[in-house]
This record gives sequence, C-alpha cells and structure tokens, in this order.
Amino acid sequence: MPYINQLVSELDIVGGDARKVGYYAGLIQSLFYVTQALTVLHWGRVSDRVGRKPVLLLGTFGLCLSMTCFGLSRTFWGLVLSRCITGALNGNIGITKSVMGELTDETNRAQGFALWPMTWSFGNMFGPALGGFLSRPQDHFPRLFAASFWGDYPYFLPSLVVAMFAAFAFMMILLFLNETLPGAVLYKSRPTMGDGEETSRGGDYGTTSETYGPSGSNELDGPAPLRSLLVPKVLVPIACYASFAILQVALIALQALFYSTPIEHGGLGFTPATSGIWMSCQGAASGIIQAFFFAPLTSKLGVKTLYRISHGAYTLSFGLFPIIHMIAWRSGIVWSVWALLACQLFLFVVQNMSLPCVLLYLNAAPNPKALGAVNGLSQTTASTARAIGPALATSMFAYSVEHNLLGGYAVYLVMIALTLATSRFGVMLPVEPGK
Repeated sequence: MPYINQLVSELDIVGGDARKVGYYAGLIQSLFYVTQALTVLHWGRVSDRVGRKPVLLLGTFGLCLSMTCFGLSRTFWGLVLSRCITGALNGNIGITKSVMGELTDETNRAQGFALWPMTWSFGNMFGPALGGFLSRPQDHFPRLFAASFWGDYPYFLPSLVVAMFAAFAFMMILLFLNETLPGAVLYKSRPTMGDGEETSRGGDYGTTSETYGPSGSNELDGPAPLRSLLVPKVLVPIACYASFAILQVALIALQALFYSTPIEHGGLGFTPATSGIWMSCQGAASGIIQAFFFAPLTSKLGVKTLYRISHGAYTLSFGLFPIIHMIAWRSGIVWSVWALLACQLFLFVVQNMSLPCVLLYLNAAPNPKALGAVNGLSQTTASTARAIGPALATSMFAYSVEHNLLGGYAVYLVMIALTLATSRFGVMLPVEPGK
C-alpha cells in the first residue's frame, strides 16, 4: 500500500505531525501479521483434517470482506479492525505452500517453488502501481470520479480492486481447484464399515469423489502431533523463514516510508505514484528473474549456498539507504540516486531467492501428514516476525529522524546488525533439503 503513509497523515490521530506518521503506518501494517500469527497454525491444522480447499475458500472470502471494510474506514481504529479481520481469516499463505508441495515431487519441486515468488513478485509489481494510481481518484480522474463519495472515501477504489481480485480467486478455487490433501475426506454422512468409497487419484493431483475416504482405509487418520515437528530438520528452516520474513517486510516498509518522506525528514519525497511505479519494477524484476534462474542456480550452487548469498544481500540493501539520502540531500534526485536505487532493485531480486530456498526445506517435512502443520507453524513464526518488522523499522526510522540519531540513519545500522545476527541460521541448514 504505497498510499498508507498519506492515508495516515490525513487522520486526526497524527495531529498534522509528519514525524508521527511512521509509528501509526507501521502499526497498521503490522496488525495483519499479528492476527495471522495467532490463527494461521490453527488453519494449517484444520486443513490437515478437512482438506486444503475449504480453508482456501474461507481465506479469500475474508480478504474480500476485510478489504472492502478497509476502503470504507475513515478512522484509525476502523483501519485497525479491518486489518485484523484480514489476518484472522487468512490462513491461505501457509496452505498454498502445502498445496504446492503436494502437487510436486523431488523431480520438479524446485521449478514449482520458483513460481511461488514469481506470483508474489507480480503482486508486488501490480499492487503498488494500482494502489498509487487508484488512490484519490478525484485528483487523477476528476470527470470520471466526480461524485462526492470518492472525495469522502479517497482510498476506497484500490481497496475495491483488491476485493474484486479476491472474489475472482474465490471463484477459481471453488470451480477449478481439486483437493490435494492425500486421503482427504468429505462426508455427506458418516459411512459405516464397508460403505465408504475410496479416494480416487486422477490427473496430476488428488481428484475426489463426492463421498470419499482415505485410500485403503475406513478410518480417517488424524494430523500428526505438533511435538513430532519440534526437531532441527523443521525448526532450523522455520528460523530461516522468520529471518527472511522480518528482513523482507522491514525493507519494504522502510522503502515505502523512505520514498514518501520529504528529503528534509530523511526520505526522497516521491509521490505515491512514483513510489508505486518503482516498487512495481522491483516486483516485476524479481518475479521474472526467479522464474528463469532459480532452478538453475540451485542446481549449480546448491540450496544452502544460494540461501546464504541471498540472505547476506540484505546487508548491502540497508547500507544503501543513507548513501542515497545523503546524495539527495546535497544534490536532489540526480542520476546517481537512480543508479543506486537500481542497485537496490538488483539486490531485492537476490534477496527474494531466499524464500523458495526456505520453502524447499520446509516441504521436505519428516511426516507428509504434518505438511499443513509444518507450513502453519512456519507461517505463525513468519507472521510474528512480519508483525514486528514494519513497526520496528518504521518506528525506528521516525525515532532516528526525530532525535537525529547517527544523523537520522541509526535505523539502517540496526537492520544491518539484525541481518548479520540471523545469518547464523543459514549456517545450520543441512546441505540439501530433507537430508
């Protein structure tokens, strides 16, 4: 949401003080991850029992509802409530990883998970652009959006577009996604001994009859106990995922704040449209490059080595922020600023390769029946990290600028230190997933 800082600045809660925007913008962005962290493990466990599809449908419905509410909110607490609803009803991010793991095997899993960050990156590409261009439509398209409604709710249009995408995803899942959970059952009524129909496996993944049970069994095996997941083979990749999550979301939150904040307050003073376009370029570059180069790089370097390289790239990204600002402070937005922003864009592509690396480790779960729980547990940890990341980064940005700590650049030193500290988890990974 490239417009989040502008939205918050127009609320009464900041009292017209631009230096406080970072605190409240970070809180709004973090609340999604707080509520997701509290519920995503539950959704993962539910999906291990009832199947992936029902939980995915609930998640997309929740996103549609909450984004509509977000666009219609005119107070800080209304925004808070709608973001909490989004997180609480959305277990999809963990469950879709389970679906991907069940659709692939050892021969094509790297290629499959290379598509995961590509779709994420395309969201990062189109999302900021849509948010930047569609916010305040009366300013951009005064004839088309002349009604007073668009002046009263200047950020409803981008929220409505997201809600429509969620509704479209709901229909695609409902109509075209077959259940992938091995042995998943849907009962119209509980079958008696011998009258249940077995699961049929057809096509490339699980297709099911209207009433079906686990293949070769008349009893539904429950999910594996959580204690069976508390082993290094699972916990170390989860720690790596949490490291990626907190650094990635902190970087993105800092970028949005850095781009929109005036130069005299530590940023670059970009408009929401300019911020959205640049962040969209990052998403496009990351998605396209990973789709073509991730699998070859894992074959050449190995998953562990690629993860460690991509994780280390965060050090350089955070280090570029103060250099970019010092140039902008002295000379304005000159060509060297754009050149360094392009370097950050390249580093963003490298950093994002750590995500599919971690997913390969997580989906080499020791117990296939626990795949939903593994991804739920990992997403709980990652969501907790993502809840901390935006609030930590944006609040430290605001505090550093307000109190002129290290010239206003203390936040970047802290993030570099965090990157170096969490690099230890990458050392602890096995050489290859599942080993």
